[in-house]
Amino acid sequence: MRVLHVCSELFPLLKTGGLADVAGALPAAQIEAGLDVCVILPAFPDLKKGVGNLQTVCELDTFAGRMALLYGHFNDVGIYLIYLPELYERAGSPYHDPALYAYADNYLRFALLGWVGCEMACGLDPYWRPEVVHAHDWHAGLTCAYLEARHRPAKSVFTVHNLAFQGLFHARHMAYIQLPGDFFQVYGLEFYGQISYLKAGLY
Repeated sequence: MRVLHVCSELFPLLKTGGLADVAGALPAAQIEAGLDVCVILPAFPDLKKGVGNLQTVCELDTFAGRMALLYGHFNDVGIYLIYLPELYERAGSPYHDPALYAYADNYLRFALLGWVGCEMACGLDPYWRPEVVHAHDWHAGLTCAYLEARHRPAKSVFTVHNLAFQGLFHARHMAYIQLPGDFFQVYGLEFYGQISYLKAGLY
């Protein structure tokens, strides 16, 4: 079985919480159990430096800009990185600037993560296509919505590591993330008038 983990952190290269520990340990454990497992993350600087022998799989234009999909290895696990420097090469943590203000375009940065996670299930890399896509926390929550919009090219799993962070964004951003407008409802992404990336994963 081919499994793709979609996440934003990977221990020991980049860690802000327990999510990184799981992303660093679970794929290796699954590989040891006989599964074919890869991880996809944004190409944050620490990740790009730590993943070895990166090669370009493809380049394409997206709603967030022109990106390259890179592939390498870390601790014998296949790692895909979404390389779009304008979105991911910044000071601070993956989520906020050095002054601890959340980046205003986080809705776009992590929508792209989810979109590419879904596109992997649609054959973005012709040499490796997951049968199960496992999305982690709100950062990857839209993965499940994009899979639904693409008529479920793979099965999905969604894990909540920290319920306190829900990925809430203004409703106007629906216009920019290439999801059907009718997904913005109570039986979908809408949460008290906002978009909830966490709810998208759960629903």
